[in-house]
Amino acid sequence: MKERIKALLTREPSSEIVRAEGWVRTKRDSKNVCFLEINDGSCLKGLQAVIDKASFNNNNLLDSISTGAAVSVEGTIVESLGGNQKVELAVTSLDLVGPCPNDYPLQKKRHTVEFLREQAYLRPRTNLFGAVTRVRNTMAFAVHQFFQENGFVYVNTPLITASDCEGAGEQFQVTTLDLNNVPRKEDGSVDYSKDFFGKLANLTVSGQLEGETYAMAMKNIYTFGPTFRAEESNTSRHLAEFWMIEPEMAFCDLEGDMDCAESFLKYIFKAVLDKNSEDMAFFQQFVLKGLIETLEGVVSTPFEHMTYTEAIKHLEKHNEKFEFPVEWGSDIASEHERYLTEVIAKRPVIVTDYPKEIKSFYMKQNDDGKTVRGMDILAPRLGEIIGGSERESDYDKLKARMDELKMDDTNYWWYMNLRRYGTAPHAGFGLGFERAVRYVTGVENIRDVIPYPRAVGYCEY
Repeated sequence: MKERIKALLTREPSSEIVRAEGWVRTKRDSKNVCFLEINDGSCLKGLQAVIDKASFNNNNLLDSISTGAAVSVEGTIVESLGGNQKVELAVTSLDLVGPCPNDYPLQKKRHTVEFLREQAYLRPRTNLFGAVTRVRNTMAFAVHQFFQENGFVYVNTPLITASDCEGAGEQFQVTTLDLNNVPRKEDGSVDYSKDFFGKLANLTVSGQLEGETYAMAMKNIYTFGPTFRAEESNTSRHLAEFWMIEPEMAFCDLEGDMDCAESFLKYIFKAVLDKNSEDMAFFQQFVLKGLIETLEGVVSTPFEHMTYTEAIKHLEKHNEKFEFPVEWGSDIASEHERYLTEVIAKRPVIVTDYPKEIKSFYMKQNDDGKTVRGMDILAPRLGEIIGGSERESDYDKLKARMDELKMDDTNYWWYMNLRRYGTAPHAGFGLGFERAVRYVTGVENIRDVIPYPRAVGYCEY
């Protein structure tokens, strides 16, 4: 494998000829010397390549190189005379691999994130999005490391499904029907028997239900893949396509679920602090002051625990501060989540035992008949980062709850049968990956932590 610029920057000066390949960030010319800053995405800092014009003797080639060009250079690592880097490359040969015209959109100046969002195919070359990409990579790897080290099995759940895990109906439909000539039944409704799958099919909102089936065979499993929500919410917090991490654990209750979720968050946050110190320093300087200290606090401090009822009592004392006052039975909005974590607890909070009316059908009910064994992890500055629960493992209780909600169980027969054939207590949670990346980097808009954002009215590239 060819050596990356990150490794070259750690080398000691020597006479060994090395090669660097990447894209020109900046070019500075003087009468006798040409300086190129070359970056290959392996780290924030670029490698300074120094070209002695007298010995190089190809000014036409140098003149044709501009910001954005792809180049390959060879030379020796020498001690840098400048103050911005320890070493630099004394160039002996240079190849212009891919020229770049003067209308290159990413000239050397600060660009707004809104502008860069319009240049999504180029924005990974910038400091901000390069750093986001490297942190995202570290976190994705850490996800797999955590679960693999703890005996979980990685399972791929389907992207196309006939069931709606959340029961919200905010799904993207998948069809091969001719939309200009839709087949219909005698009553005028769409005849989905003529569609590819012979029934209504949608893109998945969650792999949880299918994940539960594998937990009932493999005990501990996790999924990590794309999910889709047709939610018409044009905010900095929502995407129509995003990645979800969803572990499911058999022979596990709510307490085990909370322990796993807290350990998981701390593990992936610590991985970034350990492996991406340069990128985190960049985020702290240019994106969010105090970011590193906040994450270090999350990693080192036990999370606060409170029930939904306790949380509401805390919040009701300060209802005058909220746009949406709370009472028992109401959902906890983002402003309330932040108040709980930033003002009351001053650390992440795990809220449990929500009213059943505001939670999903599959959550196990408490003996009070009013609340469920669900939990949300709330983080300062962000709000909800993880949602989970102990699942209802009793067939009759699950059926009764679905009947209570007037759910059509036609597409859930297999999920219900799981409670008939060797059922066991089980629990799990879901983490929106982009939400976690946003939290770690301090980046305000969730559209800036995924390579190609998909949102209502926005599907470029």
